[in-house]
Amino acid sequence: RSETGNWEVVIGNLEHSQLPITYFPITALELKAMHFVQISDTHIGPTRDYARHGYASYPCAERLVELLNSLPVRPEFVIHTGDVVTAPDWHSYRLAAELFARLALPVYYVNGNHDTAAEIKQYLPMAAKEDFCDDPDSLSYSFNVKGERFLVLDARAPDELDPHGILPDSQLEWLRRETATDGPPLTVFLHFPVVPMNAIWMDANMRLLNWEAVHEALRPAVNRLRGVFHGHVHQSMQTVRDGVGYTAVASSFAQFTAWPTDIKPHIDRAQPPGYNFVHLLPEQTIVRPCWFERL
Repeated sequence: RSETGNWEVVIGNLEHSQLPITYFPITALELKAMHFVQISDTHIGPTRDYARHGYASYPCAERLVELLNSLPVRPEFVIHTGDVVTAPDWHSYRLAAELFARLALPVYYVNGNHDTAAEIKQYLPMAAKEDFCDDPDSLSYSFNVKGERFLVLDARAPDELDPHGILPDSQLEWLRRETATDGPPLTVFLHFPVVPMNAIWMDANMRLLNWEAVHEALRPAVNRLRGVFHGHVHQSMQTVRDGVGYTAVASSFAQFTAWPTDIKPHIDRAQPPGYNFVHLLPEQTIVRPCWFERL
């Protein structure tokens, strides 16, 4: 804090630097900011050496936990947008639970097509939330942090429709109620992409089957909607449609290609693991993709 009573950032070494020392005042805007981290598609297997797409997933997730615990800015929470494991068995969820218990941050989870809601509830503790319903096979809920509203949707489809998702009518009506009236800033999480991604194989196989209805349900809240954050596509991508922003996060271990001409999935060997660090400022939202070296 400076002599004027304001908070300041100091660039330069106060004792030894011969360079000018620069003081940057921290504004009230920055002091009101909150942050969260989005991770996704960890695909932890039944053993630590389990590999998928040519990469071991557990060491990457372990490195991710280390990185998040040492961030220079502490986020309010971490949200995992689905596919915590590859196969929903107790061996995999036990490993995932042991690993994510090391996070020194509140954690929330989204149900992915490789997960089950019941086993996430059984094995993975979460921070405070309000469940949308008491169905053991649905992981849909809301929570509030610092005056911001967060919704988690469970669009996992029946196995015969996998890898598509579909949002049940009950949750679609809930979403419409949440977006129909004025309210606090709103952020929505789900596993599946909602709008087309302009990649042939991805649009044919990965998005919500009732995506148009979901998108239309979101539009009334466009002026207070922070964004819709999802995983599933194993790629960092941003889409805007009718003013609604959709953000996909990279997988924590392996990425898919998403070129407009791709007619089948390929592993993107050039892209490293990643996560999103999200800034929620009073007047804007910043999504920063972050990358780390694969171990």
